[in-house]
Amino acid sequence: MLGLKHLSAIRHITKILTTRSYSAVPPLTKLTDDELLMKEAFAKFAQEKIAPKVRQMEETKTQDPEIIKGLFENGFMGIEIDEEYGGTGSNFMTTILAVEELSKVDSNISILVDIHNSLTNPLIKRLGTAEQKQKYLPKLATESVSSFALSEAGSGSDAFAMKTTAKKEGSNYILNGTKMWISNSDIADIFILMANADPSKGHRGITTFILEKGMEGLSIGKKENKLGLVASGTCMVHLDNVKVPEENVLGEVGKGYQYAAGFLNEGRIGIGAQMVGLSQGCFDATIPYLLERKQFGKEIYSFQGLQYQVAEIATLIEAARLMVYNAARLQENGLPFLKEAAMCKLFTSQVAQKVTIACIDWMGGVGFTKDFPHEKFYRDVKAGTIYEGTSNIQMTTIAKLIGRQYAS
Repeated sequence: MLGLKHLSAIRHITKILTTRSYSAVPPLTKLTDDELLMKEAFAKFAQEKIAPKVRQMEETKTQDPEIIKGLFENGFMGIEIDEEYGGTGSNFMTTILAVEELSKVDSNISILVDIHNSLTNPLIKRLGTAEQKQKYLPKLATESVSSFALSEAGSGSDAFAMKTTAKKEGSNYILNGTKMWISNSDIADIFILMANADPSKGHRGITTFILEKGMEGLSIGKKENKLGLVASGTCMVHLDNVKVPEENVLGEVGKGYQYAAGFLNEGRIGIGAQMVGLSQGCFDATIPYLLERKQFGKEIYSFQGLQYQVAEIATLIEAARLMVYNAARLQENGLPFLKEAAMCKLFTSQVAQKVTIACIDWMGGVGFTKDFPHEKFYRDVKAGTIYEGTSNIQMTTIAKLIGRQYAS
């Protein structure tokens, strides 16, 4: 029997639901004909150009220069850059499709494409002056790899506790400090780097700078010896009195923290696409084996217990893909997407771990060897719960946004 407290609560909830206007946005996940053509192009490049060199890149722990050259020649490094600057003028979803398809074959190459297209290129495209766009966008679209330098030893999840400084001297800024865990830094020509131009203002002094390889005092440390993504260079970036002209400030002085927070939300959708691609790639490498290998006189796949597991994993992959596509559509249509970006980053990284573990289990002993790609998929997916915001950070973000939604 309901008490007065319960009835009061029900009335309160009913009042909220009947007086508030909730604009539920339907999933906008259908791909256009152009997007489908690009998806096929990414898949073909991955199979024909990247797949034959995955083992070699894994052993040498380097990205093949010919593959990188091919990425530029095929327009994969300037997806959203306007045609007037040498890009393809495509949309955000196309970037997501590129990351997904490349990740099915090799995540080391896909993370290069992801960072370049979802972080550095958009920062200059949206914030750059006419001169900065003219100088850097054609290079980024056709020849120059880029890197995004935010994290430091004491500034990871708390990204704005950075110690790197930028002191104004005349018409220049003098940068000092060390960045850590910087992807692509070993091969980058252009760096988007955050430094504090006024530490007295805390994070409101953080400013975004465009740096170039070869600037005096800018040096790159050795590659980190990582569990996965071993061919993707992750290094320290050292700044020792690096003189950066004031015309290389990107956006407004002191607004770097806003830019980083905003663009990292888009980057999380890219990581979601990477996790979906890794999951699908591992799954695709597994099912044919299960259809061929026999135990107890029958194909392994014929056992109902395994079929149920396969069905569950396939469903999780598809759900993860739809979450990524929906978040991408929200972003490119100018709709709120922060919660959806955090959700897809959280969910896809969890799914990717579950998928790769299941696939190795289904493969048995061979899945545990380096003769098959499964152990590489397994190692590579672990980064998904860490970079571009840890899973705990994503859950904090999701919970805060839900709280705001129901409190307003």
